[in-house]
Amino acid sequence: MTRFLRSRLLDLVIGVLGVSTAVFFLLRLTGDPVALLVTETATREEMEGIREAMGLNAPLWEQYVSFLARALRGDFGESIRLAKPAAALVWDTLPATLELTTAALGIATLLALPLGMLAAVYRGTAIETAASVLTLAGQSMPFFWLGILLILVFAVELRWLPSFGRGTWWHLVLPAVTLSASTMAKTARLVRAGMIEVLSQEYIRTARAKGLGERTVILGHALWNTAIPVVTILALDFGVLLGGAVVTETIFAWPGTGRLMIQAIQGRDFPVVQAAVFILAVLFIVVNAALDLLYVWLDPRIRHR
Repeated sequence: MTRFLRSRLLDLVIGVLGVSTAVFFLLRLTGDPVALLVTETATREEMEGIREAMGLNAPLWEQYVSFLARALRGDFGESIRLAKPAAALVWDTLPATLELTTAALGIATLLALPLGMLAAVYRGTAIETAASVLTLAGQSMPFFWLGILLILVFAVELRWLPSFGRGTWWHLVLPAVTLSASTMAKTARLVRAGMIEVLSQEYIRTARAKGLGERTVILGHALWNTAIPVVTILALDFGVLLGGAVVTETIFAWPGTGRLMIQAIQGRDFPVVQAAVFILAVLFIVVNAALDLLYVWLDPRIRHR
């Protein structure tokens, strides 16, 4: 277990360093943020003064070292657009993003487990066909297309649900369903494949031969053993959900970190983008490590190695 924790800590350092480095240099290719801050009448001397104050005149390697040193202290500088600490802006919007991604992950899991299980148990029937159609549709639809479709149906035509904002739990329904679709489809297909394999194992036939009820065999033995690889997929999909939240939050005007990032990228607000990427990268790796620990707990073969 100690070796596992050391490995995960190393992954955290390498992952955050790699992502932060890539974002730092890619942002420098997008243009001059000072050009967005000044008016057309600004002189070259005024623009140079602003660049000097922001540290943009320093050599690139010097800017990078300064960025890493400050990032380790949690200091990402001030937002160019809002003149507020970049990290504070990210922390203010992060709860909304976590609320959305957690709800999406919960919806995906609650729908995928029974859907995949039914498709495996009732192979060759209309139930399997319906499940296959649903999973194919969920995996094929882009976030933006599904989000717009749900808004048209449930917000515009039926007027059942709000289409934007974060006022009540009802505001969470459409963006969470939109974000969960791809993960639900992928997980359901994995559950189906895992259940089919597990149901063909010798111990399942033995359990049936002993007279155990079909519900006990399916839920108590087959589904439990299928859940182990599902945990790994859900851990990886957490990162997919964080990425999808950028699009989903923009569509539904959800006040999260993803929407903040889009606005910061459009405004070339380097400190905010860097802070958001750094914090989300740390969050993603920590969540993956936690789910890896859960995987170890679920699978005794790994726990006793």
